[in-house]
Amino acid sequence: MGKEGSRETVLVTGASMGIGAALARRFAGAGHDLVLVARSLDKLEALADELTASHGVKVVSIAADLAQDGAVARLAATLKRRRLAIDILVNNAGINGVGHFARMTPAANQAIIRLNVAAATAMMSHFIPPMVARGHGRVLNIASTSAFVPVPFMATYAASKAYLLSLTESVSEELQDTGVTVTALCPGVTATPMLDAMAAENSRFVRLVASTVLDAAEVADAGFDACMSGQVVQVPGRVNLLTTLASRAMPKWMTRRLVGFIGRQAN
Repeated sequence: MGKEGSRETVLVTGASMGIGAALARRFAGAGHDLVLVARSLDKLEALADELTASHGVKVVSIAADLAQDGAVARLAATLKRRRLAIDILVNNAGINGVGHFARMTPAANQAIIRLNVAAATAMMSHFIPPMVARGHGRVLNIASTSAFVPVPFMATYAASKAYLLSLTESVSEELQDTGVTVTALCPGVTATPMLDAMAAENSRFVRLVASTVLDAAEVADAGFDACMSGQVVQVPGRVNLLTTLASRAMPKWMTRRLVGFIGRQAN
């Protein structure tokens, strides 16, 4: 599926920290060139220097806020102008929002939707058609275990990840026999700066889920393997997988009540 006689180029969004940075390291370790995108150019350039020194790969850093209107189109135009064809798209950029929906501002909810839903969809819309035209390509969308269940007190975030999981599964089926695969990585709580921010906002919630927290490198390994094998859905971590399977077997009203009960203990 890869390009004959050359290394594949991987575009990673939200690459400056957390799972995005871990995925960039994993792909670089496998010998892939990279395009790293995030808002913080300094962090991207530091990571680029690390990956080039450690693995001898080519790394391009581009600062962009993908939640802004037209940002994805500008990114695609920039890469086209530089003649950088993307073989693997890693849709990792995203933000969380924890709290009672009625107490969240409209702006906070819209920010989640703009990045987790609109920008992720736009990235696929811009980069999948050239992959199909070339007859090879891969997409790795970073969803969440919250994509499988309603999550009171993270309502908009969970809904955004449910959208991304559904989009992944639908487009994956559409692209059968095109040479392009689409994978959803659905991690649970992961040790990243996002978790640190959640701990500062709600330490009780983080203590409740502490036993299930995964390392970002572990999540990245699972995502890399699933992406490169063309797996459609991957849930890393045995506890997370068992919990996800159990939640799918339960009536949705029961899952909603159970998750809501847990959420109320943390709020």
